[in-house]
Amino acid sequence: MSRVLDNTTERIMDRLEPAWVETLRSLGREKFEGSGYPTLRDEAWRFTNVEVIAQTRWQDASPGEKVTSADVARLVIPDLDAAAAVFVDGVFREDLSDLSGLGTGVTCCLIGDAFDRESARRHLGRLSREHDDGFTALNDAKFGPGLFVHVEAGREAAKPIHVLSIGTSTQEPVATHCRNLIVADRGASVKVIEQYAGLSNEAVYLSNALTEIVAAEEGFVEHYVLERESERAFNVSTLLIEQGARSKVHSHTVLLGGRIVRNNVVPVLAGEHAHCLINGLYVGHNDQHLDNAMRVRHAAPNCESRQYYKGIMNDRSRGVFTGRIVVDKVAQKTDAIQTNRNMLLSDDARVNARPQLEIYADDVRCTHGATTGRVDDEAVFYFRSRGLSEPVARAMLVYAFAAEGFDRMELVPVRRLLAAEMIAKLPMARGLSIEV
Repeated sequence: MSRVLDNTTERIMDRLEPAWVETLRSLGREKFEGSGYPTLRDEAWRFTNVEVIAQTRWQDASPGEKVTSADVARLVIPDLDAAAAVFVDGVFREDLSDLSGLGTGVTCCLIGDAFDRESARRHLGRLSREHDDGFTALNDAKFGPGLFVHVEAGREAAKPIHVLSIGTSTQEPVATHCRNLIVADRGASVKVIEQYAGLSNEAVYLSNALTEIVAAEEGFVEHYVLERESERAFNVSTLLIEQGARSKVHSHTVLLGGRIVRNNVVPVLAGEHAHCLINGLYVGHNDQHLDNAMRVRHAAPNCESRQYYKGIMNDRSRGVFTGRIVVDKVAQKTDAIQTNRNMLLSDDARVNARPQLEIYADDVRCTHGATTGRVDDEAVFYFRSRGLSEPVARAMLVYAFAAEGFDRMELVPVRRLLAAEMIAKLPMARGLSIEV
């Protein structure tokens, strides 16, 4: 494991970071050296083999100058008025970024520039230390640029914050470890979009990203992960959430690209009457492997959680969904719903679904379930009887299956982009026009 970490040690020492950051990195290093990358023997990873990641000699990022403003314009979300931070191969590009216009009481800066802030000292690494996973430990040890977002009590960010991470490496495999911390104080509100994209489909890289969200009492955070990586790239995205009383967090994740992708969402509802929505869609083709792991912990009474994940798998792609609801003994009056629905578009596509409940309280309402099926032939026949061709009929049914997840997203430009991306990824949908 030392070769994974050694080239980072000297670079970190040059930063002269505060002692508490050095401690966080040291603990991450120790955990990773003890556990290594996860294997198929780990229950949480039993359907996802990351041996190819473990055996690759990843290089640290170097300044990425090859990306231009024209490239960014091609990758950004059309018509989205947002503050923007652009990272190229893990390196912040100030010339392509604009973090202004967020309003009074909103701090948005690079994570390394926030180490002297009390909120960063209090929260950075507090959730990740409790998450037992090799990739999380590796991020703790090696994290580089990312954003610190802090919204003061009663304030609302004037516009969304868009974090665009672009992978470009085609010569040698590069690993990046983006780290974000989002803190919404009491009654504060913010929207953050994390987008991961490859400059081309030939780019080979690992994006090991980790975001911690702390929503205080009555705070609201709407968070998006849009994964559009190169199809030769690897993406591990971990979202750790802590919610106070009467807070709301809406998490929306869409997986479209990547060779092997792992999406972890781990909320803890720690205050009474907290509400959490976890909404996701994964669309696979060719030989893609898309793995989603949810663990929602109800740690206080009268909280509500909703998990809605859908998968659409084509060709030889493989989807995985593991969703667990954990209800602590004190979390009476919990109201939790988890659903996972999958649609297979080919005989060789596969999905492994594992809905799980772990309940220690006796006065709760918890439901969970998973279904996997194909396009309804009777519905296809109905559309054909109305004059539509079979490919268009199937495309409309597949899109309708996915659209429910889009409709839960508040940002209309994001919905429009995802609708277009999905249509482009489904061969039978080429040329289909959808109003969003």
